[in-house]
Amino acid sequence: MFQNFESRSEREQSPTRIVALRERMKSLGIGAFLVPHADEHQNEYLPASAERLAWLTGFTGSAGFAIVTTDRAVLFVDGRYTLQAADQTDPAVISIESLIDTPPSTWLAANAKKGTRIGFDPWLTTLSERKRFDKAAAKAGAELISVENPVDTIWRDRPATPAGPAYLHPLLHAGKPAVEKIADIAEAIRKAGADWHVVVSLVSLAWLFNLRGGDIAHIPLAFGFALVPSEGRPLLFLARHRLDRATLDELSAIVELREPGSLLEGIRDLAKGRKFLCDPDTVSVAVASAIAEAGGEVIEGSDPCALPRATKNEAEIAGSRAAHLRDGVAMVRFLAWLDRQKPGTVDEIGAASRLEEFRASAAREMNSELREVSFDTISGAGANGAIVHYRVTEATNRAIEDNSLYLVDSGGQYVDGTTDITRTVAIGLPPAGAVDDFILVLKGHIAIATTRFPAGTRGMDIDAFARRSLWQVGKDYAHGTGHGVGSFLSVHEGPAAISRRGTEPLKAGMILSNEPGFYRQGLYGIRIENLILVRETADYPGFLEFETLTLSPVDRRLINPAALSPDERRWLNAYHARVLEALSPHLEATDRTWLEVACAPLTA
Repeated sequence: MFQNFESRSEREQSPTRIVALRERMKSLGIGAFLVPHADEHQNEYLPASAERLAWLTGFTGSAGFAIVTTDRAVLFVDGRYTLQAADQTDPAVISIESLIDTPPSTWLAANAKKGTRIGFDPWLTTLSERKRFDKAAAKAGAELISVENPVDTIWRDRPATPAGPAYLHPLLHAGKPAVEKIADIAEAIRKAGADWHVVVSLVSLAWLFNLRGGDIAHIPLAFGFALVPSEGRPLLFLARHRLDRATLDELSAIVELREPGSLLEGIRDLAKGRKFLCDPDTVSVAVASAIAEAGGEVIEGSDPCALPRATKNEAEIAGSRAAHLRDGVAMVRFLAWLDRQKPGTVDEIGAASRLEEFRASAAREMNSELREVSFDTISGAGANGAIVHYRVTEATNRAIEDNSLYLVDSGGQYVDGTTDITRTVAIGLPPAGAVDDFILVLKGHIAIATTRFPAGTRGMDIDAFARRSLWQVGKDYAHGTGHGVGSFLSVHEGPAAISRRGTEPLKAGMILSNEPGFYRQGLYGIRIENLILVRETADYPGFLEFETLTLSPVDRRLINPAALSPDERRWLNAYHARVLEALSPHLEATDRTWLEVACAPLTA
C-alpha cells in the first residue's frame, strides 16, 4: 500500500504546544509569530519534518496558515478545508478564518497591536509574502522581524528530513534531454538581464534535470537546490550519496554537484556584482538576503522553468494518454466490483485499498508499474463526501450504505504520467435532491470539456462556464474548477488553473483537471473530474480546445437525460462510446458487460 489510514491530527496536543510556543516567543521578544504551511521549497505537500502547522494546530490540510499572538491563535484555510479545520482544531484555543476572504496579512493589519514585534522564519517566507506582511505590519504600527523558528526549538521529536535515492527520469518519457532544457533556461536568464537563476522549487528542479526521487509522499521529488547560470554549468546542490553510479556519471557531465547544505555558501561565493533571477513566489527571504548581503542583486521574475514544464511535449502527452488508458481499466474494474458488493459491506478504507490494488494489477498487466498513488485517495461515503479534501482515517471510516452517494477522488503515479479522477456513484437509490444536483455539476463539466477559446484566454475567463448552471439556482462550490497536472510529477501543478484566480493564459500542451462539484453538508458531495489536454483546434486557426484524457464512465443512475440539452447528451454519449471502445479489449467478460451497460447511450 502506498497510503495508510492513520489519523495524523494531534488536536489534543495543540493547547499545550501553543502555550510552549508563547513561552518561546516571549524569550525571543516577539508578540506574534507566523506559521505557514510551507518548507524551504514552498511545496504543497510536505515531509513530516516540515509539518509545523499540523504539529502546532492539529490541522493536516495541504493549504493553511496560522498566526499566534500572546492571546490569540488564528488558523486560515480555504473553502476546501473549512469542515476539516473545524473538526481537527480545538475551538477553545484556535479560531478559524477564510484564507481567501481574510488573508493573514489583512487580518494582521487589522489586529496586530501597535509596537508588536512580529516574528517570521526567513526560510519559510517568500519575497512576495514578506512584502505583504511588511505592509500589514506598517499599517498596524508593528514591526516584522526575522527569527529562528521557535516551533523547531519546542518540537522535540521532530522527524528527520528525508534523503532517499534520487534517480534519472528516462528520456523516453521526459521527451527532452536535461542539457537542452538547461540551454533554454539559460537563454531565459539572459533575456531577464540576469547572470544566475535560483531554483528552489522541487518540481522545477525535477523537470530541469530529468531527476526524480521519493522525498515527499506520492510525489516523485528529491530535495535539493540549483543555481543555473546564463553561461556555463549549473550548480546542483544534491548529496552524492543519494545517486547510483550511472546517475552520478550522467549528472556530473552537465552540472557541478555540491552538498545541499552549502547553498548559501555558494551564493556568497558568486554574488558580488552579479544579478540573480528569483521568483518572488518561491524564493525565500533567507536566500534573497544572502544574495544582497554578499553584494549581489535580486531580479524578481517568474520561474523560467514553470511554463515549459507545464506545456507538455509530445512524449509527455503520449505518456499521459497511455497512463490514462491503464488507469481507466483500473477504475472500471473498481466501479464494477463496487456495484457487485452488497451495500453496507464495504467501507471507505476497504474501497480505497481495493482501488489501489486494481491500479497496481492493471499496470502490471499492461507492461507498466504503479509507482505511487498521486495523493491520498478521497474516499467519502455519504456525508464524508461533502468534505472536499476528506482523508479517511481509522477514526472516521464509515460504511458505504444503501441509498447514498459515494465520492472517490484518486490518482496514480506512473513513470509516463500522473492521473487524477473523481467519480460520484449512487449506492442504491440516490438521496433526495442528488439527481438534480448531479445534473447541474455534469452540465458544468460538459461546458468546460466542449468549450473553444482564442489563444490568450486565461483559466479565470472560462471558470464561470462550469458554474453557470449552479449559479442559476443559487448554488456554487468553494474550490477551483481545474488545476494543472505534472508529468510523473505533482498532481497540482502551476502556473495554469481554471479558477477565479487563474491568470495564466492556457497553451497547447497543458494538462489540467475539469472538476466542478457541489456539496450538501451532512448529506453528500458531488464532483465529476476528468483530466483535459489543451490542444489547437483543427477548424479555427488561433483557437484552442480540450481533449479529455480520462477514460471512465459517469454514473448514468444519477443522470436525468431530459435535463440535458441535445448537445450535452451527444457529448456524453460520444465520450462513453470512446470509453467503451478504448477499455473493452482490456477487460474480462464480467467487467466488459458492466461497462457496456454503464456506457449505453442516453436518450431524452
